[in-house]
Amino acid sequence: MKKMQNTEKQYIAELIYKSITHTLSESEQQVLKEWLEDKEHFELYEKITNSDYIKSKLAIYQKIDANKIYNGLEKRLIESDQKVRRLKLKKILRYAAIVVVLLGIGGVYQSGYFTSQPKLVFPNESITLQLENGNVKVINEDGSSTVTNSEGEVVGSQTGKQLVYTGTNEQEKLVYNTLTIPYGKRFEIQLSDGTIVNLNAGTSLKYPVKFIKGKQRTVFLKGEAFFNVAKDKDHPFIVNSEGLDVQVLGTQFNMSSYPEDLNTDVVLVEGSVYLSASKDKSNSAILEPGFKGSINKKSKEKISTKPVITSIYTAWIEGELVFRNITFKDMLKRMERHYNIEIVNTNSVLKEEKFNASFRMEPIEKILEYFKITYGIDYEIKDNKILIK
Repeated sequence: MKKMQNTEKQYIAELIYKSITHTLSESEQQVLKEWLEDKEHFELYEKITNSDYIKSKLAIYQKIDANKIYNGLEKRLIESDQKVRRLKLKKILRYAAIVVVLLGIGGVYQSGYFTSQPKLVFPNESITLQLENGNVKVINEDGSSTVTNSEGEVVGSQTGKQLVYTGTNEQEKLVYNTLTIPYGKRFEIQLSDGTIVNLNAGTSLKYPVKFIKGKQRTVFLKGEAFFNVAKDKDHPFIVNSEGLDVQVLGTQFNMSSYPEDLNTDVVLVEGSVYLSASKDKSNSAILEPGFKGSINKKSKEKISTKPVITSIYTAWIEGELVFRNITFKDMLKRMERHYNIEIVNTNSVLKEEKFNASFRMEPIEKILEYFKITYGIDYEIKDNKILIK
């Protein structure tokens, strides 16, 4: 583990604080995840994010000035030159001091974050629907509900794991809803034109409550979805996702563009699609069934196309995990989304190794045992986290 400067330590401590309060940005999540790949870092994180540990420290720090505590601890820890046997304690004190002081300043303890007082937050495992007025409602997969617009008119209905928009209201103004699917779940939505979209775990789709006559049918995707687009030659259907626009009239295709992915990928199952870079329309390609089109999100490279086995890319719709020539790092990320569990890899040798495997509705323990037996991968499950050793 490399030695870090004090400013870097404080930055990491702030990230730990944000992870506790669920306020990390996507880029910050990636920084913290990479930091946690070090086994010592992971053990430290486990210790100082324990709620009992934080409450006990806050109880002490609340009795005196928080800033003095932080400054005093930092001064002593920086100046001290203790023996090796005290380094671990010293490290824990430094991070704990910063994290606990940040928690104290942020008022997390007083607001009931670590108490039984109720909070207006949605659990990470909830499917949510953001309405046109900004309000957010939780979708109960075991129940049913209706969706209304700002005028109180019913524009859609939800039953179980499907949400259907009617498109029968008189609304002629383009307004949007956003459906967000957490890790560990999948969902189906039927848009107002009859287009059916299957959403994979960790995905959000922004779409019009009603498509307007004379205008293109445009939706915005983050994550992965399979589209079965209703045919309408007068109104092209466009999916916008991180630098790539997909235009169709009526077809079936899979599109994947998670924030952490280098590429946005489109796999065509049926029909025809036109791909174009959002910022450079001359960078374009037409896909035929059985082909995949890809664009690098950051570079200005041309859209690439190649033939693929489409079933590999659509297997997730039936709950199947299919890995083909995929790096261990990317495989773990897909497993995190599929099972809604955090996986930390401390085995740097395996990170870029490539694997092939298929699993259908298997519990994650079975998958881990498969990799342990087949590839000799060791792991530990603790507090809803998996540590790859």
